[in-house]
Order: sequence, then C-alpha cells, then structure tokens
Amino acid sequence: MTGERLVGTAAPHPTDYSAFLRQQLAAQPHNVMGHVLSGEQIWIKRAGAPHGQGRYRAMALLAGLLRLPVLRPVPNPGGPAAIATEVRRLTDLAARGIRVPAVLAAQTDGFAMRHLGRVGEETHSLGNEIDGAVRAGDATAVLALWQQGLNTLAHVHRQGTCLSQAFARNLVRCPDGEVACIDFEDDPAAVLPLAVCHARDALCYAHSTAIYLPASGTLHEARARWAAWVAQGTPDMQAVLATSIGRMRWMRHLPTSRRLGRDLQRVRAAYDLLVP
Repeated sequence: MTGERLVGTAAPHPTDYSAFLRQQLAAQPHNVMGHVLSGEQIWIKRAGAPHGQGRYRAMALLAGLLRLPVLRPVPNPGGPAAIATEVRRLTDLAARGIRVPAVLAAQTDGFAMRHLGRVGEETHSLGNEIDGAVRAGDATAVLALWQQGLNTLAHVHRQGTCLSQAFARNLVRCPDGEVACIDFEDDPAAVLPLAVCHARDALCYAHSTAIYLPASGTLHEARARWAAWVAQGTPDMQAVLATSIGRMRWMRHLPTSRRLGRDLQRVRAAYDLLVP
C-alpha cells in the first residue's frame, strides 16, 4: 500500500486494532492514512461519499453498442458499501492464498489493514518498477517484471477468482520481491461471468503494461509469452478474449505516437501486443 501521509500514534493496546480503528476514524483528517502502531505500520481507510451511477449507465450503453461484455462497468458504490466490499474481497483473496493486505479490524465506515512493506518505506507498484527498468535500459528486468505480473494473474485465476482492476498500478512489489494485489472496492464476479472477469483482468494488464514493451525492445518476446499465458487459461476465457480482440480491430488505426494522448497510445500498444 502506498500513500502520502504517515503518522506515529500511541495505541490503546498493542494488539487492540479495533479500538485503534475506532479512535482514528473519528480523528484522522483524510480518508486514507498510514499509522505506525507499536512499531508496525498499518493503513486506515475511511468510507468516502457514495458515488453517482450516471457514468456506469453510460459505460454499459457503450459496451452494449460495441458488443463487448468485457467493457461492461463494474459499479463501485462508494461509501460504506465500498468498504464492505473491499473487506470481504481482501478476506476472501487471502483465504485463497493470494497475497493482499491483511485486514486487521473493520467496521461499517472503515477498516485497518497491514502495510505490505517495511515501516516508513513505500511499496512500489509493478508499473513503476517496469518503467524504472525501461529507463535503466534493462530489457531483461522489463521482461522478468512483466512476466511476474502475468504469473500473478494466472495464480489468481487458478484460485477461481479475479482481481478488481488488474492494472499494473494495483500490483505492488513487496520487499521479498513477490507481488501483492490491492484496490478491491468493486467485485466484477458479482456482475459478470468469471470467464469475462478473467479476460477483463488480462486486458487491463495489457493496457497498463504494453506501452513499455516496444520502448525496451521486448515486444517480440512478450508476444510469445502472452500467447503461452493465454493458452493456459480456460477455454471460456480464451473464447471471450478472442471475441473481444476481434471486435477491437479498430484500434489498429490509432497512432503509435502520443499525438492523441497517452491513454490512446496505451490502447494502441496493447493492440500491438494482442494482435501481432
């Protein structure tokens, strides 16, 4: 977990996370804050305002027009409902053997979770680590880190579940080099078939990482690794992914430069990975 604010606080009792949670939810000025508690760093997340649903309806209409179930929105209601969803999902993922922040205490309007790294040290996202390897000119590290993200998705999918938004910013590298997953305020499997959720994870990951591959000269090798990864997925996931990519062929007309913005450049880079 990363964040801008970290404060040291004396705890009511070294292991009384529930009491500390109640105390900090009433006092902390920001919705997400880090605290050092008896030598341990934890994060407390407070419920924000409920979210409007207008943009989700617009996205659902677009997904229907394009005949792309993977684009169907997964609503994040915000407020206490989002807190309940995140606590439930973190608990479930941990029980399945997936590395996520440990939930230490929870109540309706917020919860406490353990920091994924060392006290006072930021845990960097996989996206930032890959970007750093690109800047360092280390193609071997780029491929290794990118493959680590794919392996994480494969592990999650083998446990019969999915992530929420499988962008590289939501995969973090822990001090031991392993990848943990964060940000679970929504639950795709509650509104979409699991095969669609898995294809959605794959496309989110491709969208957030493919832009680094041509920049590091690793696109050709990454295409082979992507094909091998897809071949290990379920037949249903492979079918959803193939259909989705076929209906996205318009992306080949996008420019590879940043002329139309970074987001569309990422879309084009993802297409170049998915369709050699």
